[in-house]
Amino acid sequence: MLTGKQKRYLRSEAHHLNPIFQVGKGGVNDNMVKQIAEALEARELLKVSILQNCDEDRDTVAELLSKGTKAELVQVIGNMIVLYKQSKENKQIKLP
Repeated sequence: MLTGKQKRYLRSEAHHLNPIFQVGKGGVNDNMVKQIAEALEARELLKVSILQNCDEDRDTVAELLSKGTKAELVQVIGNMIVLYKQSKENKQIKLP
């Protein structure tokens, strides 16, 4: 579990990132969860964008993604989700 201080740090790190995944009309599926999990292993921190035509609400999408990838939900802001998961082989982010 992340502390408030760690979440603040991760939010500032994620600020300049561009979203590399988009959740649209199809919602969250197994293939997407698998791809996001792989991307988290490589990058540790990433943004997911929720498109206007997504059927599920953003909190549901955030919960499905964080549970499916076993990642920490750092932030849901607007239609952006920020996820963090410490990498096994590729540690880049040093948490405070």
